[in-house]
Amino acid sequence: MKQKLKSGLFVLSDITLLSISLFLAYYLRFDLSAESIPKSFSDNVLMLLVVSVVLKIAVFIPFKLYKSLWRYAGMYELVSVFLASVITNGILFVYIAFVERLAPRSIFVIAGMIDVFFIGGSRLVYRLYRRLVLGRVIKIDNLKRVLVFGAGDAGAMIAKEMELHPELKYKLIAFMDDSPDKIGRKVNGIPILGGVEDVSDIVDKKSIDEIILAIPSAKPAVINNIYEQCSKTSCKVKILPSMSQLIDETIMLKKIKDVDIEDLLGRDPVMVDLENVAGYLGGKVVLVTGGGGSIGSELCRQIASYGPKRLLMLDNYENNLYSILNELNAKYPELDNVPIIANVRELERLSEIFNEYKPSIIFHAAAHRHVPLMESHPEEAIKNNVFGTWNVASCADKYKADRFVLISTDKAVNPTNVMGATKRIAEMIIQALNTKSKTEYVAVRFGNVLGSNGSVIPLFKEQIEHGGPVTVTHPDITRFFMTIPEAVQLVIQAGAMAEGGEIFVLDMGEPVKIMDLAKNLIRLSGFEPNEDIDIEITGLRPGEKLYEELLMNEEGLKATRHNKIFVAQPLHTDYELLKRELEILNQKVYKTCDHTEIKEYVKVLVPTYKMAR
Repeated sequence: MKQKLKSGLFVLSDITLLSISLFLAYYLRFDLSAESIPKSFSDNVLMLLVVSVVLKIAVFIPFKLYKSLWRYAGMYELVSVFLASVITNGILFVYIAFVERLAPRSIFVIAGMIDVFFIGGSRLVYRLYRRLVLGRVIKIDNLKRVLVFGAGDAGAMIAKEMELHPELKYKLIAFMDDSPDKIGRKVNGIPILGGVEDVSDIVDKKSIDEIILAIPSAKPAVINNIYEQCSKTSCKVKILPSMSQLIDETIMLKKIKDVDIEDLLGRDPVMVDLENVAGYLGGKVVLVTGGGGSIGSELCRQIASYGPKRLLMLDNYENNLYSILNELNAKYPELDNVPIIANVRELERLSEIFNEYKPSIIFHAAAHRHVPLMESHPEEAIKNNVFGTWNVASCADKYKADRFVLISTDKAVNPTNVMGATKRIAEMIIQALNTKSKTEYVAVRFGNVLGSNGSVIPLFKEQIEHGGPVTVTHPDITRFFMTIPEAVQLVIQAGAMAEGGEIFVLDMGEPVKIMDLAKNLIRLSGFEPNEDIDIEITGLRPGEKLYEELLMNEEGLKATRHNKIFVAQPLHTDYELLKRELEILNQKVYKTCDHTEIKEYVKVLVPTYKMAR
């Protein structure tokens, strides 16, 4: 609203200035005497005024003269003003020269020069007003003495904003940068004093209160190293988000945030084939099971942006579903978002849903994922992960869906726990159905995602809040990590490449030591590991691996056209045999409820399953 008001004021200002410009052009053309203007020209002044102003405003709009952040007005904005003025006055000049002589041709040459002076000058005056006048009006006290790490474009923008926004109470003392060529130079008059190894000394010498990491394009390993050095000081450390999060018209300083674990463990941006993705999701009825969960809700967010005909969000828990529904309704009011409270275990209820809505694309994210809890309750893991998948996948076949995408896990590979084994059976189900159905069934397999439900990170944060200790099961345990948005982007992209029967494997990057993760989280919370907050080794839990795998020995791995997505060689699963084995498993789960017997039969279905003893 505030930005619209500013734009409106600029339009009114321009109308006034353009009107004055035309009258002044006449005045200058006829030797500063209104009486010297021939009547044949003076009679057309008002008509030309209206036409000229309307035309110029109409051209100024596509040149975005009312969307630019004029508090940062510079050469680019002045060039835009110049080009817009040349076009508008050029059109009027040509009309008068070759169509109808309503005024002297020179009028619009003179008016063009005056327009540039008036319109460009008004923007620069606005910028000077904000800098000089508002800066004096605002009372400045309790300024934070700031060190900015990164003397590039982002750092320079921050320096300008600190100057233009004294109300934010930042005082930029110095820059730092790891480029030796920059050290000793200045940015906006602020010196560049050193590199990362000099942080502690400069903080002490300059009495720095806060360090801002302004390197949005830097790789996570670089950020991690710089943060580690900065965290050794007494300063608060903040960070500017990645470039993809900065492309809007908000004040960059307001986007500065505390460093979080995603910044230290984040990965390079994912490139998505927008045309292919939009092609298979746009205009379709899409169903997301587990739509209120951490993965499911992000699937809903990203799918909504591709313009589906209808988005069905199915979940058993109404609170989570209510939250994502409100979010999407606010962001995409034109989208037909349909919340569905249902359990994937109930085949009859699922059949009703499929019959009513006829979804074309299904993303199956509903699953139990907590390893220790599922180890204690194997029957629940099987009911949800195995028979829930069977129910949804069977409905997809019965109601002739185009594509079914299963969200799987690296724990399905040579599983050492019930959860992983049930996800492997889910993969077998979709591969078996793919041999007999016109629906294209695929699975997407990836590791842990940062901040997901059941992730180690929320546990560590809770332990730190309570003063520790932070519990790590083994000093050498490693896990693959990616952010939830990245995982979902790759899932959607894999769905676009599906031909049926594939298990797509996402490039998880390098594995992360959980011990390093614990130490980083402690430092991010303002404490020192094993000094303020202890780290305790508790031993591996039942069914827990020391490290995760993404492929079984019998699977081959082939590249796809996307550099972060690979496809495993499909393994043949006999549909009729699997169906009979699942019927036996169903009886053991719902009738015997003997945990050992259940796990032993799971091993019959998944020979690579290594039961925890």
